Amino acid sequence: MAPSTSNETLEATLQRAAVGDESAWRQLVETYTPRVYGLIRAQCGNTDLAEEITQSTFCTIVAKIGRYAELGRFESWLFRIAMNRLRDEMRRRKRQANPVQSETLMGLAGAAKAADNPDPEEAQALRAALARLSDADRRVVHLRHFAGLSFAQIAQVLGEPLGTVLARQHRALKKLRQLLVGDQRHS
Repeated sequence: MAPSTSNETLEATLQRAAVGDESAWRQLVETYTPRVYGLIRAQCGNTDLAEEITQSTFCTIVAKIGRYAELGRFESWLFRIAMNRLRDEMRRRKRQANPVQSETLMGLAGAAKAADNPDPEEAQALRAALARLSDADRRVVHLRHFAGLSFAQIAQVLGEPLGTVLARQHRALKKLRQLLVGDQRHS
């Protein structure tokens, strides 16, 4: 994803941000905030906490950008920081993440239905099915479908082999289908 509408590379934008260029920071924040926020909100189900973690993530980026060298891994680095911030906050609060909120699920449910006419029952069924996945499987689904990361980036964020990430995604989607079809049969 390009940091701006011009032909400037991400590397150039990061270099400008590292020396305090406000327009470069604005580009980075405008480009990446929606995805970071979406991922964190999907993980914790709390809009206020998602905003707090998103802000904390960008504060960390500000503090560390001078030491960061762009090797095509900025997004992985950014999302790893966000996931670490969330994990640390959840540990601090001594509680686990809440189930995903209905509005958050519209992104996944929207693949099956138009986003402007969401079906609350389908969103509830999807939320229930996601809650039945393991934490590791649910995390991969969130990183892929809410943060929009590639599988290689997900592997970097989670510190796991690419094959493991691919297997988890496959297993998670298969289980979601089974759960959703099974729930429809019992309705």
